Amino acid sequence: MTASLLTVARHAHPSGADVVKVGGELDQHTSPHLTEVLDGVHLTPGTTLVVDLSGLMYCDSTGLTVLIGLYQRSEAAGAPLVLAGLEKELLRIFRVTGLDELFTLRATVEEALAL
Repeated sequence: MTASLLTVARHAHPSGADVVKVGGELDQHTSPHLTEVLDGVHLTPGTTLVVDLSGLMYCDSTGLTVLIGLYQRSEAAGAPLVLAGLEKELLRIFRVTGLDELFTLRATVEEALAL
């Protein structure tokens, strides 16, 4: 088996928002890594979490489930969640599944932070 094909980097933005950048392939094999990082994000009321998916090349149903779980957590905490940078194919999946109605989607992290 090869090394993980998923990269996850978390940083605090000067605005106070947390930004998690995800790249590579998000599937049943790599989703535990993303889940671990997201579980480490302390969600607080009014503090925005932006998940930058601009580097994500592939996402299966397991990956979508991780994002839905994050959405549920952020809603319960009163912390706005924004997904940014969805490439054309991933955006199509979100539209087909109706997830574009659930999540706040923005083209870039900058647009997400301007909310």
